[in-house]
Amino acid sequence: MNFLILGDIMGASGRKVLTHKLPNLIRTNKIDFVIVNGENASDDGRGITKEITEEFFKIGVDVITSGNHIWDKKETIDFIEKENRLLRPANLANGSPGRGYKIYFSKDKKFKIGVVNLMGNIFMRKTEDVFKTANEICKKMKLKRDVDFLFVDFHGEITSEKMAAGHFFDGQATCVVGTHTHVPTADTRILEGGTAYQTDIGMCGDYNSVIGMNKENSIKRFLKEKDAIVHFPAEGEGTLSGVIVETNNETGLAIKITRLIDGGSLVN
Repeated sequence: MNFLILGDIMGASGRKVLTHKLPNLIRTNKIDFVIVNGENASDDGRGITKEITEEFFKIGVDVITSGNHIWDKKETIDFIEKENRLLRPANLANGSPGRGYKIYFSKDKKFKIGVVNLMGNIFMRKTEDVFKTANEICKKMKLKRDVDFLFVDFHGEITSEKMAAGHFFDGQATCVVGTHTHVPTADTRILEGGTAYQTDIGMCGDYNSVIGMNKENSIKRFLKEKDAIVHFPAEGEGTLSGVIVETNNETGLAIKITRLIDGGSLVN
């Protein structure tokens, strides 16, 4: 099985490059399942709407994960209850709308694919203990007992927390990737236990920016200039950033992980 996992889709630029490039990526790389983080996909880079969610599914996305911006659009609170292909972090407060992990089927119905969405505790909004939640999920979604493959999106601010999560899941998950910082790291590898890993897979959007936001306005905000306004996304040519993971169907672990950087101003 070949899986494509893409980092945070950022604003209109990210949606445009995804729409333009995803169908061909799926064909040329024989992708069986697509996971994207969609929490920044709205025009202002904050949250995701029902309309955008449906657009992503139409172009080939199978599951959408999220993070700290999941509730930035009020409508999400309602439709996430009905749309089980849109996940929110599993370690949000008990009783939060939606779900933080779920088992899906491959298109040919032969394989069960578990997808887990977690959010770090450090420098992020207050959540339940992420490692306690991860441990509980591992008991419910055991590789090759409950699922054939298991993918984890760890949405977090700091590298150490993400790396600890990678090693925690090593051998228990097919792949663990970090999202949130919008900057891809260069540590793409398969860990000792067979889990594919990258600390952060970056964003899909305009990299001629400050983590996807207009660079001129961002600099003004850092300089505390009076004419600086609320952050808004850069709208130049976008880059797709993520990973392609090839799996061993017998073990559910990774054979190969390849970093993907496609289009825009970022060079692989």
